[in-house]
Formats: sequence, structure tokens, C-alpha cells
Amino acid sequence: MKQSRFFAIIFKYFIFLLVSTAGYAQKPETFKLSEQARPAPESVFAKFRKAGMDPVDHVLTPSEKVKVDNAFAMLPLLHQKILKRHLHSISFMDNMPNTALTSPVETTGAVKKFNITFRAEILDETISEWATWKEKTCYDFAANKEYQLLIDAGTLDAILYVLLHEATHVVDVVRDLTPHPDDADALVAPTAFTSNVWEKMNVPVPGFIKPLLEKTRFRGGQLIDIARAPEVYATLEQTPFVSLYGTASWSEDLAELVTIYHLTAKLGQPFRILMLKNGVELYRFEPMKNQLVKRRVDQLDSFYK
Repeated sequence: MKQSRFFAIIFKYFIFLLVSTAGYAQKPETFKLSEQARPAPESVFAKFRKAGMDPVDHVLTPSEKVKVDNAFAMLPLLHQKILKRHLHSISFMDNMPNTALTSPVETTGAVKKFNITFRAEILDETISEWATWKEKTCYDFAANKEYQLLIDAGTLDAILYVLLHEATHVVDVVRDLTPHPDDADALVAPTAFTSNVWEKMNVPVPGFIKPLLEKTRFRGGQLIDIARAPEVYATLEQTPFVSLYGTASWSEDLAELVTIYHLTAKLGQPFRILMLKNGVELYRFEPMKNQLVKRRVDQLDSFYK
């Protein structure tokens, strides 16, 4: 009797181990974006050197790795899925002239792969700080120093905004959410996203071509006097574009809309552009309250399924 009880106990313990081990083996591994960090492809370094820059590879610190992994965890589910399959690597550079660059990477397989290179300085900035800096590059403050421009976008890390924007470019290419002609001037069949908004890659339909916006930096124009900023945003409000940068092309339009929608609607962050004179608010632009922008939100459902 004692022997049979002994074997019964051993058998139950064996079953316990078997079930526990099986459950552990089936548990999915956590994807850490920071583990994909490596030096940028030589072609990226060469591009910046040719422009007279001297970019240097930036090795992530432990705290910076946490910021990168946290940013990945806050992306929409579709972004996470696409990056896990199609991201070749991420890179960070010091002395990089622009904020980020997404580049295709040649591989022997059939799956499209991409590298995303980031300017390392954004790891020390909030979205509000970085977005304010970028927006101010559109304006000339020399003659009107009493004016201030601020973007209130919360206190989350800037890497989240930039990663979300660049990852949307990857999703776009993989899913063909916007057309990708070899010639920017080509007339091609629109997608659901570009229809009735864009005529060509960087040419909106006539109803959304505004003379003042055509003079802005992101439309190939020059710096605009900061005193005209309220007029600029009032004009932007007559279009379905969520930001000045979104007017640059249909791919930037998609990336900006997805990014600002996700930050505000899904993460509960603010996004408002404030124009002040001597510290007193003159004008406020909140793109997600624009009815023309709101009409496009339903097209973003696929990012969350």
C-alpha cells in the first residue's frame, strides 16, 4: 500500500512538471526593440557625410534602452506586428542633421526589411520639447521676438512620437496604404487614404492647395514671419491635414495623422499648437478637433485590429 501511494505521488509530481514546462515553453518571448540596435548601414553614413556632416554611431545606455522598449510597447498592434517581421535594425547617431530616416535594407529573402536611424538627442527630450523645436523651424522670429510658439503634447518621450511616425512609413510600404510610384509626378490610381485628398505624391487635390501653405518650409517654401503663424494655422484648418509636415506628401500625411491620432485618442495625450505674444495666448490650433481631419479617422481602424 505504501509503495502504491509513493508511485501515485511521484506520478502527480511528474504530471505537474510536464504541464508547467509545457506552459512555460509556449509563453511568447517579449520583443525588445532595443535589442535590434546596431550601427546604421554604411549607405546612411555616406549620405550624411556627402552632405558635409560627421555622424557618429551612438550606443544606447541602459536607461535609453528602457525608453526605446517602452516606446515600442505603446505602438498600435499593427505597428508592433509589422516591425517584428520587417524591421532589420534600428540605429542611433550623434551629429545627425535630421530627426530620423527609414531606409530599405537589401536582404537575400523575399521579406522587405528596413533600418530606422534616429538622431540620438531625441532620447533626452519630451514630445512637447521636440515637436516645439521642429515646428519653430518653419518660422522667422528675427523681427518679432515678442512672439512665442509652443506645442503642448504631454510629457511622454520624444522617441515615441518619432518611432510611431517612422514605423508608420514601414507599415505603409508593406501594406501599400499610399501609392509608391518611382516618379513623384506620376498620376497613379489612388488608395482609400489618398483618394479625394491627393492628386500626386506631393500635390494635393486643387481644393486643398492653399497659397499661404505653399509658401511654408515643408512645401518647399521659405521661413514665414512668426507673426503670421495664426493665419497659417487658420489656413491649415481648411484642409484635412493634421500638421504642416503632413502637407509635404501623402506618406507624411499618413504618418502624421496616425501618430497624432494615436497620441491623443489612444494614449490620452494633448496635442495643441499655441501662439503667444509676450506670454499671452493669441491663437490655439488643435488638429484633432478639425472636422476635415475627423472624417479621416475611420480609415485608421485597421491599425488596431
